[in-house]
Amino acid sequence: MDESSGNLIIVSGMSGAGRSSVADVLEDLGWFVVDNLPPMFLTTIVEQVVGTGASPRLAVVVDVRTGMFFDELGAAIQDLRTKGYRPVTLFLEASDDVIVRRQESVRRPHPLQGEGRLLTGIQRERELLGDIRAGADMVIDTSNLNIHQLAAKIVNAFGEEENAELRATVVSFGFKYGIPVDADVVADMRFVPNPYWQPDLRPMTGQDKPVSDFVLGHPLAQQFLQNYVDVLDTLRTGYLNEGKRFVTVAIGCTGGKHRSVAMAEEIARRLREKGSPTLVVHRDLGRE
Repeated sequence: MDESSGNLIIVSGMSGAGRSSVADVLEDLGWFVVDNLPPMFLTTIVEQVVGTGASPRLAVVVDVRTGMFFDELGAAIQDLRTKGYRPVTLFLEASDDVIVRRQESVRRPHPLQGEGRLLTGIQRERELLGDIRAGADMVIDTSNLNIHQLAAKIVNAFGEEENAELRATVVSFGFKYGIPVDADVVADMRFVPNPYWQPDLRPMTGQDKPVSDFVLGHPLAQQFLQNYVDVLDTLRTGYLNEGKRFVTVAIGCTGGKHRSVAMAEEIARRLREKGSPTLVVHRDLGRE
């Protein structure tokens, strides 16, 4: 059989990165969700739920809580592909400091912490998950996302049964805060004059029309937009041909307040015009 990649999701990732929240959102969207499944049973449940038509859409959460059985996940995913299924692998991660805060707030030990330090458990988990992350179809870094922003990403990616079109997330960011680790492509807007140096524009953001007009009205910005959207359209065709259904486009400037925000909004608008469901996230807006 040749199962569509739109009806089977394998959710994995770091403890504290939001797996349970994602499972809740998927369940609300009508997916049949199985949590904490040992990988050895993955093929069986997919065949029973998806293969027999018991539920059109299945999401399975698999992570290190399964202990020594987790090592079998890679082989289980390959077995599914051999049998004609095309699972989408969603990987959730977050920075060490964020995971530490989240683990401490729920007062639960890390599953790999044992008698050691929390950071030791986090490092062991990163090592165990390295291959899964490298092969994931979609990676979401939840470090700077609240529960509503994470839910919006999941709804954008998996909220409709038909998932044949490339789904994009356009993220504005400030280089001084670091490049988003889940970005597939990155563009630098620091070649455009900075509205920060205009006293009347400084307190505004790229979401305000005067700033947007200032940024997008520059000849270099117009040339960039035309060329870059053409590049993204080329990537869209190639990604779809290769079975990739999700892309994160990161647009940066110095502080993530003016140029990157205005450009991200315009790029998202043009992607939507081309038929790609697109979510905009302004990661660093409000940090200054």
